[in-house]
Amino acid sequence: MLGVLLTPYGGKIVGPVAWFLGHIMNGIFNVLNKIGIPNIGLAIIIFTIVIYLCLLPLTYKQQKFSKLQSKMSPELKVIQEKYKGKKDNDSMLAMQAETKELYAKYGVSQTGSCLQLLIQMPILFALYRVIYSMPAYVTIIKNSFYPLVEELRNTSGAADFLQTLKSAAMYKGQFTNEQFLAGNTEYIENTYIDVLNKASSADWTSLSDQFGSLSSSIDLTHNALNKFNSFLGLNIGDSPMYMIQTAFSNKQFLLLIGGIAVPALAAFTQWINTKLMPQNTDNNGKIDPNDPSAQMQQSMKTMNIMMPIMSAFFCLSLPAGMGLYWIAGAVVRSIQQIVINKHIDKTDIDAEIAKNTEKYKKKMEKMKSSPQMNMYANMSTKNISSIAKNSPVATVDMDEKVANSRKVYENNNIRKDSLLAKANMVKDFNENINKK
Repeated sequence: MLGVLLTPYGGKIVGPVAWFLGHIMNGIFNVLNKIGIPNIGLAIIIFTIVIYLCLLPLTYKQQKFSKLQSKMSPELKVIQEKYKGKKDNDSMLAMQAETKELYAKYGVSQTGSCLQLLIQMPILFALYRVIYSMPAYVTIIKNSFYPLVEELRNTSGAADFLQTLKSAAMYKGQFTNEQFLAGNTEYIENTYIDVLNKASSADWTSLSDQFGSLSSSIDLTHNALNKFNSFLGLNIGDSPMYMIQTAFSNKQFLLLIGGIAVPALAAFTQWINTKLMPQNTDNNGKIDPNDPSAQMQQSMKTMNIMMPIMSAFFCLSLPAGMGLYWIAGAVVRSIQQIVINKHIDKTDIDAEIAKNTEKYKKKMEKMKSSPQMNMYANMSTKNISSIAKNSPVATVDMDEKVANSRKVYENNNIRKDSLLAKANMVKDFNENINKK
């Protein structure tokens, strides 16, 4: 595999999605470059907005389902109470039928919003992959590492030194890969770009000190990346933790604010986003223990608490660009949620239910009037047996087959390896036992 992160992700599901989203990101960056603002931070924000707008129809369906499910919940509890403790087959079938009818009445699927989630998850994972590995998908950014990586590849000791950088920690396996050791040019250069793409400002300074003869290429590459990564006075290629440490050592107050603001805003926007999500709660704001989905709701509540904390924690060590992505994503989702909530609140849910009920009745009437349905409904094992017995053709065929079998048996004209010969042996054995 050429470049674990530089080479576009090769997963069977997420890989093709990341490839498609990578073309979108590359197009956005090319447009920004043509208008004179080739900025990764701005590209991330625009990219995030575009993707979440494309996911808006799925998000709306998901939220509408949640609204209808909360409306349906009391009726569902009545059905579950009605058959509580009844484990016989008839009761279970009756409960399933009533539950199915209830879901049809409200126009929602029993599988919930699983389909919407299954569609969205690969897209969101691919979105993360593209942003985390920009040189793998954005041609201009990848080209900015040249000619430096070519010069490093031909410089003695470059590979050993690059492995000492903090940004090389996750790529140790690539330096010992057989393709790297065999001198595969593309693999070596991709590995170097992987490391340099995650390098902090301190790493670039160390690189310049170590390879003075390459200082021109190092400065050219670093300046180009700084231009791409500069956003609101911050280098989003650096992690917030590095910003905070640098701010304390150099007494840079604005850098300290930026280092704290990125993880803090990531956590805060995630928290706001979870608060806007529809939840099934009682009048006191607590999860209703009688709700059939109470356990799932409790898990969601715990996750909603943990997500903001996890976002802040991961943002500290990852490049600030990832934090910017989380902030932008949470802001876009929150705005979408406000719009969706207002639209759903204006929707006449009772009229929607009446419409779905009428649609379900028509569907059932159509199924009942179907000739094929009537045939299956009236068919039973007894009917099949009766048809077989009363059919003249069936009777003649059966009598003829029995007569032929009896004739073969009486004439003892049986193949020794046939089933009839084995049956004859069993019959003779039983008769001898009975005689004794």
